[in-house]
Amino acid sequence: MNSGKTEIIIVEDNPNDAELVMRVFKKNNLADKFVVLKDGAEAIEYLFSEGGLPGNVLPKVILLDLKLPKVDGIEVLRRLKSEEKTKNIPVVVLTSSTEQRDLKDAYRLGVNSYVAKPIKYDEFSKAVSELGTYWLALNRLPA
Repeated sequence: MNSGKTEIIIVEDNPNDAELVMRVFKKNNLADKFVVLKDGAEAIEYLFSEGGLPGNVLPKVILLDLKLPKVDGIEVLRRLKSEEKTKNIPVVVLTSSTEQRDLKDAYRLGVNSYVAKPIKYDEFSKAVSELGTYWLALNRLPA
C-alpha cells in the first residue's frame, strides 16, 4: 500500500508480522502510509532502482527483519548505510534473531535500534506500539 508520501518501509517476509505492524500503527494514529517489501532483494530493488524510492521523499523509518529470503537483512542494512541517498534514514531491526553476531553486525553497520520480536501477540503489539511512538511521534529528522 502506498499513496502519496511513504512514512514507513517494512521489510518483512512474514505477512502476519507485517500486517500486525501496520494495524498497530494505524490503531494508534502513528502512520497510515506503508510500503511492505517481502525479501531483501525486493528491498534493494525498491530502495536503489530507478522508479523505486522517490527522489526527495524518504520514509520516516525502515523496519528491517534480518532473516530474509534471497538477500539477508544485514546486506540490506549494509547497502542502506553505505549509500548517500539512504544513509540517514533511521533503520530499526525488528527480528526474531537474538544472536549476538547479528546484534553486533547490525550496530557495526549503523543500525539505529535493534529489537527482538516478542513471541506473544500482546507483547509484540506493545513493542511495535512503543517503537512507533518513538520513531514516528518523538524522533526528529532533518528536513
